[in-house]
Amino acid sequence: MLSATEIVELHDQGTRAWHPSPERHHQAALNGQEPHPALEAQPDPVTDWLTLVACQHLANFELWHTEDEARAPGATNADLAGVKRRVDRTNQRRNDRTEDLDRALLAWLEPRGLPNPKAPLHSESPGLIIDRLSILALKIYHTREEVERTGAPPGHAQRNRDRLSILEEQRADLAACLDELWRQTLAGTRRFKLYRQLKMYNDPSLNPAVYRKLVKEPPR
Repeated sequence: MLSATEIVELHDQGTRAWHPSPERHHQAALNGQEPHPALEAQPDPVTDWLTLVACQHLANFELWHTEDEARAPGATNADLAGVKRRVDRTNQRRNDRTEDLDRALLAWLEPRGLPNPKAPLHSESPGLIIDRLSILALKIYHTREEVERTGAPPGHAQRNRDRLSILEEQRADLAACLDELWRQTLAGTRRFKLYRQLKMYNDPSLNPAVYRKLVKEPPR
């Protein structure tokens, strides 16, 4: 069901495949759509496990590039406001898809009598680890771009080679931790839970900055 090697490979494949046409992802994000046709439908959590992983990674991919727009020199206040709203929507989807990963794993484990309710609880769920691996894939891709960047100042390539080495080591360590958590879960010696993010800022009924603006002034 879960292989860190497969997940890392999928992250890298998706990152390479989606980069040639960032404008398509930008327009899809503006429309609130999934920008990759194969990921538009909600995948079955068990039979389409890797598709679910790809959906979560795609949200991180969009979030990365949307946030870059806010850092562009010359961005207007209106540009920044639009980017902020898209960041909020995309980050919500990222968190929802991360929870979907843990739901899928728990649904697969349940008929097998797992996770063992008496086993020690792991503080981080597989979904949260996969989210971290997704972000590392993006960092590695863009750091490698900087290593190969034409016309960069002296020392730039070496600085980024050093950074790339650190990022790759961190990803290898984290992938090994994910595999070990899954092995222990299957052995009944470790358990994990679904940790809901319960974000408040996107819910008009929970964010005072929103609901106070929606309250009508009493008649005078």
